[in-house]
Amino acid sequence: MTLLGRSLVLAAALLSGIWGQHRLAAADEPVSFSRQIRPLLAAKCLACHGPDEEHREADLRLDRREAAVEKRDDRAAIVPSRPDESELIRRITAADESERMPPEDSGKKLTPADIELFKRWIAEGANFEPHWALIPPRRGSLPDARQTAWPRNAVDRFTLARMESAGLSPSPEADAETLVRRVYLDLIGLPPLPEEVDAVLAEAAASSFDAAYERLVDRVLASPHYGERWARPWLDLARYADTNGYEKDRERQIWAYRDWVIASLNRDLRFDQFTIEQLAGDMLPSATRDQRTATGFHRNTLLNEEGGIDPLEFRFYAMADRVATTGTTWLGLTLQCCQCHNHKYDPVTQAEYYGLMALLNNADDVELPLPDASLERQYGANVAEAERRLRELPANWPMPPNVAADAASLRRQRESIVAERFANWLADERGRVVAWRSLKPVEMLSNEPLLQAEADDTVFVSGDITKHDTYRIRLAGDLKHVTAIRLEALPDERLPGNGPGLTYYEGERGDFFLNEFQASVGDRPIKFASATHSFAGNQFGANPVSARLATDGDYQTGWTVYGRIGERHTAVFVLAEPIADATELDITMHFGRHFASSLGRFRISVTSAANAGAVDMSAEVESLLLKADQDVTVDQRERLRREFLLSAPELADEAKKIRRLLKRPQPPHTLALRERPAGKGRQTHLHARGEYLLAKDVVAPQTPGSLPPMASDAPRDRLGLARWLVSREHPLTARVTVNRHWAALFGAGIVSTVEDFGVQGAPPTNQALLDWLAVEFVEQDWSVKKLHRSLVTSSTYRQSSRVSPELF
Repeated sequence: MTLLGRSLVLAAALLSGIWGQHRLAAADEPVSFSRQIRPLLAAKCLACHGPDEEHREADLRLDRREAAVEKRDDRAAIVPSRPDESELIRRITAADESERMPPEDSGKKLTPADIELFKRWIAEGANFEPHWALIPPRRGSLPDARQTAWPRNAVDRFTLARMESAGLSPSPEADAETLVRRVYLDLIGLPPLPEEVDAVLAEAAASSFDAAYERLVDRVLASPHYGERWARPWLDLARYADTNGYEKDRERQIWAYRDWVIASLNRDLRFDQFTIEQLAGDMLPSATRDQRTATGFHRNTLLNEEGGIDPLEFRFYAMADRVATTGTTWLGLTLQCCQCHNHKYDPVTQAEYYGLMALLNNADDVELPLPDASLERQYGANVAEAERRLRELPANWPMPPNVAADAASLRRQRESIVAERFANWLADERGRVVAWRSLKPVEMLSNEPLLQAEADDTVFVSGDITKHDTYRIRLAGDLKHVTAIRLEALPDERLPGNGPGLTYYEGERGDFFLNEFQASVGDRPIKFASATHSFAGNQFGANPVSARLATDGDYQTGWTVYGRIGERHTAVFVLAEPIADATELDITMHFGRHFASSLGRFRISVTSAANAGAVDMSAEVESLLLKADQDVTVDQRERLRREFLLSAPELADEAKKIRRLLKRPQPPHTLALRERPAGKGRQTHLHARGEYLLAKDVVAPQTPGSLPPMASDAPRDRLGLARWLVSREHPLTARVTVNRHWAALFGAGIVSTVEDFGVQGAPPTNQALLDWLAVEFVEQDWSVKKLHRSLVTSSTYRQSSRVSPELF
C-alpha cells in the first residue's frame, strides 16, 4: 500500500468514528447552530441572504440574529421559540412554488430532515453563535478514556475518547519496518536505506522499540532533507516558480528565497518569526540580508513582460493575488471572493478586503543583490590577470617599420614614443574636460515613480513606473553664468541589471529611453544650441539615438544607453544663451516607449565653461584630469597612464580584452520587497467589481472586523499585519497551521477543507483536539518540529493502516 493510501485509510478509520458520534448526538442533543444550522444556511440560503449586500434579496440577512429576528410588516423571518410564527418556516414549507424558499431553480432544495432541524432550532430559542473558527482557541482538559494504557501523549487522549464514544477501538500498531518507512517518507520524503532499517531494528533489540523509535524520529527531524520535504508544500502556498509566467515566461532569480525556506525549516525557526520575516522582514530593525530575502514570499506573483502592457494594471492584479494568498496561507479564508463584492458567506466585506490590500500596498518590488564568493574570487583572478597584461601593454606598442636596433635600443625608443603620446593625450584630454558643479534637488514630482534625493545630490527612483513617465525636478545651487547642463545616468546595484535605467521587461534590463529633456528658469524656457552624449554611436534597433534627439520636441525619438548597461553615461546640453544668474533651475524629463523605460539614478550638474561636451571616461579619470599637474600623485598619474593605454587606438585589441577582465560581473540577485519611506505611501482604492480601471473610494489600512483588532499602537503596515497574524489571541493562524500539518501526516485535516475555515468550509471533526494542538503549538514557541514530533510519536500515528471490516 502506498503512503498516500495508508494515510487516507487511517484518516477514514478515525473520521468515521467521529462523524458517527455526530449523527447519534443529533436526535437527543440541542441543535447546534455552528455545527448544524450555519452549514445549512451557508449551503442553501446565504448566497441571497448573507453578508453580500449587493446581491442580497429582499434586504433579508440570515447570518446575523439581529437582522433575522427584526420585524418588517409585522413579520419576522425568525421568531425565537415560535417556529409557527416564523416567516422562514412558512416560506420553506410553502406549498405554492412561487413562495417556497429556496426557489426551485436554485437547485438548493431542503430535505424534510433539514426543515425539521430548522423547526427544532427555532423552537429551542434560535440561538446564534459566532462561527467557531472566529473564536480564539482555548485548551480544555484532556478527555478520559477507558483504555488507559494505549495513549502515549495528549493527541491519543482525544482520538481514543472519540473512537470509544463511537464504539470503536484503535487498530493494532504497525510493524517496525512499516513505522520506520512511514517516518522517513512523512518527515523527509525519502525512503530509508535497508541498512537504516536494520540499524533501528538492532537498536530496538538492544533496548526497546519505543526508545529506538523516538531516537529515530529525532534523527530524521535533524536531517537536512527535512527542510527540503517541508519546503515543498510551503512553496506551493507561496506559489513559488522559477519563471515569471504569462506569454514570455522568462526565468526569474528567486532561488535564494527557496533556500531560505529550506534553511529556516531545518533550524526550526519559530513559525511566528517565519511569518513576520516573509511578510515584513525588510521592516525589522537592522534587517539582515536573510530577512530581506524572506520577503520573496510575496514576490512569487506572476510578472507580465509582454509589450504594450500597463505595468500598474498588472501590479494591481499581483496585489490581489497577495491578499488572496495571505488569506489562504494564514487565515484559511477565501478572501479572493471579496475582490469583487462582499463575501457571500463569511463576514468579510469588500472594503475590508481592500483594507488588507492597503496594509500590503506600500512595498516596492526590488532586486536584492546576493553575495557570491566564487564570483568574487573569479573577479579577483580577472583583475590580477588584467594588471599583468597592463604591465606588459607598453611592450605591445607598434613600432614604425624598418626600425633596426638591438633590443635595449628598441625598448628605449618604444618607451620614448609611449611617453610622448601619453603627454599629448594628457594635454588633449585636459582640454576637453571641464569643471562641473552639482545642483541639489529641492523639489521632485512625477506621475507615479518615487523620486528620492540622496546625499551626493543624486536622485534615486523606485516604485511604480509606467510606459509614459515624467520627472519634474527643481534644483538649487551656483547658477551664475551657466553655459551647459549635464545629466549623469548612474549605475546602481538596486536597479535592474545594475541600471542606470529601470527597464525590466521587453527592452534591455537596466536601460532607459529619454524622449525629451527640458529646462527652465522660472517661467523662461531654456533653449539648447547642441547636445552630446558619451559613448556615441548607440543604436536602438534600426533607429539612431542621441542626446540631441532628446531636445527635438519629438516624443518618439530620444537617448538610450542600449548595449552599455551597468555603466555611467553622460549627456551634455549646451545652452543657446547662458544663464546669467539664478537661484533655481527646473528640469523636466519625459520617458516613453511601448514598455516602461524610465531612468533609475541620475545627477544634474552645470558648468560655466565655454567648451562643455560629453566625454567617454569615468568620473574618477575626469576628476584627475581636472587637477594641476603638480597636484597629481604618483599613483594618480599611473591611473591616468593606464587610461591612456586602454584608450590608445594602437592597442585597441588587447585593451578590449583587458577592459573585459576589469568589468565586474553582476552578482546574482533575488526578488524582495522594500517598504516605501514614511509619507510616500500609495493610496489604496476600492475597485468596483474588482476591475483595475474602476477605482472608487480610498480605503484605510484595516483588518476584517470579524477578527480581533490590531493593537491600537500597532503600525498599519506589513509589519503590523504580520504581528497581528501571529498574536496569541488570533483565532485562525495557529489552527490553520496545525491543521495543515495534521493533513500532511494523516491524509485529511481535522478540518477537511484545509484552505477554507469559513462558513462554507467543513466543521472540525474534533474541535477540542484542534484547539489543543493550536494552543500547544503557540506555547511550544511555534515550533513545527515539536509539533511533528508530538504527532509522529503518538499511538494514533503508529496504528496499522489495515482497516477492520467492521468499519464498513
